[in-house]
Amino acid sequence: MNPLLTALPFFISLILSLVLTPLTVWLFTRWGWVIDPKKSPHPAHIHKSPVPKGGGLAIFLAVFITLAILLKFDKHLIAIAIASAITVMVGLIDDVKGINPYTRLVINFLAVGIIVASGIGIAFVSNPFGGILDLSQLRWGFDLLGRHHEIWILADVFALLWIPTLMNAINWSSGVDGQISGVVAIAALALGVISLTYSADITQWPVAMLAFALAGAFAGLTVFHFYPQKIMPGYSATSLAGLLLGVISILATAKVGTVLVVLGIPLIDFVYLTIKRVVSGKSPVWGDRDHLHHKLLDMGWGKRRVALFYWLVTAVLGVVAIKFEARSKLYIMIGLVISMLLFVLWQYSWRYSRRSAQDNG
Repeated sequence: MNPLLTALPFFISLILSLVLTPLTVWLFTRWGWVIDPKKSPHPAHIHKSPVPKGGGLAIFLAVFITLAILLKFDKHLIAIAIASAITVMVGLIDDVKGINPYTRLVINFLAVGIIVASGIGIAFVSNPFGGILDLSQLRWGFDLLGRHHEIWILADVFALLWIPTLMNAINWSSGVDGQISGVVAIAALALGVISLTYSADITQWPVAMLAFALAGAFAGLTVFHFYPQKIMPGYSATSLAGLLLGVISILATAKVGTVLVVLGIPLIDFVYLTIKRVVSGKSPVWGDRDHLHHKLLDMGWGKRRVALFYWLVTAVLGVVAIKFEARSKLYIMIGLVISMLLFVLWQYSWRYSRRSAQDNG
């Protein structure tokens, strides 16, 4: 493992983020682009004073300036940059003015479509019971402009669903100061380390650089996002994080299972709330206060404690994901799901007991 491959993109991106993030705070505050909970109440917002969003601007610039310094852009990296730019621009508009969640979702798919069209797709996934699941067999070939093209239907559909899922799952877990920025930094570091395990393959080096650049950018954002926050990541940063982590998981020899483990808490929270809202007859895209971090706050946890809890769990799961094979990862995910369900049941029981005690008192 080449130490420079790890340190250089991380620290360049970190330094850029530490410079660009306070500049973003200053600009957004000066222009009045802040979220005032008194003027724009939202069930998921828990901050008390006006705070700017827009963290995606600093993240995007930090990551892609770093890559421009260290790498030569090929068609894949150009497609990733274009999709990222679209994601951030839409995210910034949402951070400032707000966009209908369905519109954001459609644009998510369009941005991911650019990446898939460049040839990035999930050709196979590891079978936890041995071997691999080949998604490249079902193909559609056609001739266009004198060249033959092939669409790997299952592989491309998988990518078109996988990446937007990550984009929204990460966004849904951005509720407490420092929470998701630290989680993304840790997850990106884990994926970077896994990419370097294939360092004999030179095609993996750009993937590792992308992962470490993303980790450095979010580490810099965390400095200003941790309690008391000076800036919120906003949809611009969280959707960009999901996009890039999804791409990295595909390029790093299809490490989808690794991301499922490392981001286990946000993903389980995402799936649970989606099912809960649909069963309740509600739209799954509209926010509420039923996220895990809200439940922890309702139990009396402080914002620092919630953020550190998410970081610790993500770090432990990151080590587990690096060390264990596919079958063990499946068992770990099952364990996480059971643990989350038990927590939800216990939390509802705790809330009911507390309400009964207040009524009796």
